[in-house]
Amino acid sequence: MGRAWPLAGRQDELRSIETVVRAGAGHGILLAGPAGVGKTRLAREAVALAERQGATTRWVVGTAASRGLALGVFAGLLGALRGDPAGLVFEAVRAFLSRVPDNRVVLGVDDAHLLDDLSMLVVHQLVVQRAAVVVATMRAGEAVPDLVTRLWTDGHVKRFEVRPLGRPQTGSLLEAALGGPVERATVDSVWKFTRGNLLYLRHFVAGEVEARRLQPVRGIWRWSGGALMSPELTDLVTTRMGELTEPEVLVVDLLALAEPLDVRLLAGLTELSAVERAEESGLIRVDVAGRRLEAWLAHPLFGEVRRARMGTLRARRLRGQVSQALADAGYCQADDLLRRAVLAVDSDLAPDWRLLIEAGRRAGQLCDLPTAVRLGQAAQAAGGGFEASMILMGAFNGLSRPSGADFAALTATAGTAAELVRATVARAIDLAWIAAQPAEAEAILDAAESQLLGDDGQMQLLALRALFHGQLARPVRAIEAAMTALECPLLPDESVLLAATGCVIGLATAGRADELAIPVARGAAAAGHAAQYAFLRLPLVAGQLLALRLAGYLGEAAVVARDCWESVQGLELPTAIAGMLMGEVLLAQGRPVTALRWLREAYAGLEPFDQAGGFEYVCLIPLVRALALTGELAAATEVAAKLRVRAHPMIRCLRPDTLLSYAWLAAAQGVPSEAVTFAREAASVAAASGQAAHEVLALHAATCLGDRSAAERITTLTHLVDGPRARGAAAHATALASGDGDALLKVSDMLERMGDLLAAADAAAQAAVAYRGVRYRGASHQAEARVRRLIQDCEGVGSPTTRAAVHPLPLTGREREIGALAVQGMSNREIAHRLVVSVRTVENHLYRINTKLGISSRAELAEVLGGHHASGAADRGR
Repeated sequence: MGRAWPLAGRQDELRSIETVVRAGAGHGILLAGPAGVGKTRLAREAVALAERQGATTRWVVGTAASRGLALGVFAGLLGALRGDPAGLVFEAVRAFLSRVPDNRVVLGVDDAHLLDDLSMLVVHQLVVQRAAVVVATMRAGEAVPDLVTRLWTDGHVKRFEVRPLGRPQTGSLLEAALGGPVERATVDSVWKFTRGNLLYLRHFVAGEVEARRLQPVRGIWRWSGGALMSPELTDLVTTRMGELTEPEVLVVDLLALAEPLDVRLLAGLTELSAVERAEESGLIRVDVAGRRLEAWLAHPLFGEVRRARMGTLRARRLRGQVSQALADAGYCQADDLLRRAVLAVDSDLAPDWRLLIEAGRRAGQLCDLPTAVRLGQAAQAAGGGFEASMILMGAFNGLSRPSGADFAALTATAGTAAELVRATVARAIDLAWIAAQPAEAEAILDAAESQLLGDDGQMQLLALRALFHGQLARPVRAIEAAMTALECPLLPDESVLLAATGCVIGLATAGRADELAIPVARGAAAAGHAAQYAFLRLPLVAGQLLALRLAGYLGEAAVVARDCWESVQGLELPTAIAGMLMGEVLLAQGRPVTALRWLREAYAGLEPFDQAGGFEYVCLIPLVRALALTGELAAATEVAAKLRVRAHPMIRCLRPDTLLSYAWLAAAQGVPSEAVTFAREAASVAAASGQAAHEVLALHAATCLGDRSAAERITTLTHLVDGPRARGAAAHATALASGDGDALLKVSDMLERMGDLLAAADAAAQAAVAYRGVRYRGASHQAEARVRRLIQDCEGVGSPTTRAAVHPLPLTGREREIGALAVQGMSNREIAHRLVVSVRTVENHLYRINTKLGISSRAELAEVLGGHHASGAADRGR
């Protein structure tokens, strides 16, 4: 990390500077901006570029030390000069020009605001006399000599404001510096820490890479947080903060621990004059928040420096003071209680278990599960009893981590029948998802149902049953159980959320997407109040997106996924899950390259949480398909193997999707017959469990892969499954079975309007083949043109179906399969085993392939098939 940083994110600024430099002598540019934003880096790059283009270049730097010396910055270039000031300037200009060849001269001047008067006059004369191009930098906010001001006010140079990097620029720079993709959440966090200050950014990244808190995780650079300031960065930030009085230190320390703070409250804890001085010196900023004025640190790194230097006792005392001041000032809303508790838990205040429990519930409602764990543990230690244990268990469930709870002891502490039901639900959830023992979890529910008296408790258990049924691929039972539970007027918010999530999953897989609105709305409303299981809002959204994806409402799915992503920023696990949902929707829309980036980031983000709960399994399903479609077959094969191992027994509802991922991998490997077999198996699994929407998706996938036998079944399913996908799939299968090119083109248009671009491309490719079969050359060429356009819309990614149509080879389907496996390095025996044929059959097919293509070796076959399979895959930006 010690090398010069790339200029990624600054190309536009550099091009503007280059334009001015190329204008020639008598012109120039003045780069102005705050310290650390990269003015010097840009100026040096512009001067170096001019030198590479044949200009003579010089570089001088203004400093506080040289400012007291006449012509101090030019001493090294010009040597000793004597005479009166006017004569010195004349001699300096003459001496400068005499020391450079008679061609274009570019002079770089760093920190021009620190030049002495005579040096500034020399620079001014070089520009006015059109003797040189000047590229100068100046720190914004500093006193500026009049001659510097006149350079741009008189039109001799152009002033260019260099601003801190924005988030996108920071991301581009990080990826260029680190040499690989960087997680979006990491880019956001790093930008928030450095606020686009290039100097801070460089030192921050160097320190975090060295400490291995910023490192590649599953191919994506991620920052784990918890920065420890490097000595170099600490010195830079400390210098920027300047010398502070003790009252100013107190202002900064309080904000470092508890920002933002109401200005009146902050002044009450310090001195109003100190708060004012801190604002005037740029240490803090004051924002209007409704009727209040809130104080924030001017830069996040100010807080990092002060927290690192603050003693434990001082930090505990100050946190306690702020927490108590908030209480005394009447801060008693839910978020205020959370803030007070977080401060109090690491303070010198006596623990208040009631406050900790209320705050823990609020943290759970906000899906801030690590904070909920921390507060739950503190409440438990302070005597919070059953409620503290439930907060802790809910948070561990949401984080997919074993709670380690003693369920017998928890049940013993349950003081009421309602608490006993809650303990039973918590135990069943822990068994089903965390321990991956759904049968044992259902046995717990069976036993509880036989022992409980009273409708309220039974309905709470039935709500959990609905979720179990939905996840275990029993859609009809899930819907029935959920509807019954949701009719109970006294059903708690947690149970409403459980039932609604199970109902949505059931409706999704059964093909009843048009009935989503009510359960989605009830679940979302309950999630805003449920404390223990509020994290289920993400499975609720996942079920909603599953329904929209299966039904073919892909535009609506994109909106829901984006809203979900934006709503969970700053929360580590929810962000990873929401990123996975974004990737799934993008993949369904036919944008596999973009989808792959989202899915890789999600997979990396799930790494700390993949011990249990099934999140990794759910993410691997679309990841296999995205890797296969984009041609990363080795990675796709590796991930598919992991998918087989990580299959979660509680998430059987996604078994058809899993089999379809294997299908697309087989297709990408050049074995469409195997792919169709997987798709057919997915359809059978879905049909056996009443998952009609999944059955439609699987049969449509088989149709896209060339299976002509699905028309009758899909047509029957159109009477059961909501949405445009079933109708489009039925029309597609019917047109393919009859070889009707015109109908296939209409289907392609229908699928494109639905938003499934990959399926639209496959239908158009099949139309081209159909036209070619009846020698309709003009129609075939038009269909091929449509295929090419759709491939570009699919980010340059094609499929075996589109490749066969646009770049056909004179091979049968079986010959293409055997040839594809041969060039992947498989032996004849391995190919025979994979395709369940004899070795002699493989040998005969390879002989016919060589004869048809006029080749004699596998190396030549690899060249032919390699170019064939690569078509449409170039320039994807992987």
